[in-house]
Amino acid sequence: MRALAIAATGMLAQQLNVEVIANNIANINTTGFKRARAEFTDLLYQIERMPGTAARGGEGVVPEGKALGLGVRTAAIRKLFEQGSLANTGNRLDIALVGRGWFRIQGPDGETLYTRSGAFNRNAQGQLVTIDGYQVLPPITIPQDAIDVIVNPDGQVFARMPNQRELQPLGRLSLALFANDVGLEPIGDNLFRETEASGTAVVGAPGDPGFGQVRQGFLESSNVDAVKEITELITAQRAYEMNSKVIQAVDEMLSTVSRR
Repeated sequence: MRALAIAATGMLAQQLNVEVIANNIANINTTGFKRARAEFTDLLYQIERMPGTAARGGEGVVPEGKALGLGVRTAAIRKLFEQGSLANTGNRLDIALVGRGWFRIQGPDGETLYTRSGAFNRNAQGQLVTIDGYQVLPPITIPQDAIDVIVNPDGQVFARMPNQRELQPLGRLSLALFANDVGLEPIGDNLFRETEASGTAVVGAPGDPGFGQVRQGFLESSNVDAVKEITELITAQRAYEMNSKVIQAVDEMLSTVSRR
């Protein structure tokens, strides 16, 4: 029976759905993490009678055909780039993004990567870097004797120096926009890579038209909603069980036929 194969595709689909939900829940406390959603589409259909074919006797046409679906398959795992809530950390080098945009990061091989995680630090040379030591672009170097670092909502970075009334400008953060954020390739460590599907990065500054702003002393939390994920997990589990029951029912039907 084809029902065995059809139900098997349903079980595989729901297994993947549970894995996506599990990854969301696992990253519920990951800074800047964006939840994902599994998306499915139906498989090919086995056409036994086409709609619109001539009826018996040639009088009129058949109003509806007979097409049997052969199951389901995973079409995509979509990242949902909704704004996460802001968490006040009090750390002067923690910077949250509010609105559209991506921080630009120089990867280990010189490639420009992108992140929503603004958990920054400074290295031995005073350069602003990520928690993995990747340099923030454009490069910003904080003097070793700086008393304080100030980042305004437009991304301008200043240092307060000893015995100086005026703030010392250090540079300005830049952001990147993409025509299709979901086309970015996630590579781990809160980093994403530009792809042909995402389009070319459009670089600007925080506060520019279309770009978000930054908030010093805050981090953008994960946009995972624990209650919603648990609800979807229960739904996926029930769907998996129903497909399993279909296989059990078909097995019993086949056993009945084989005994006669």
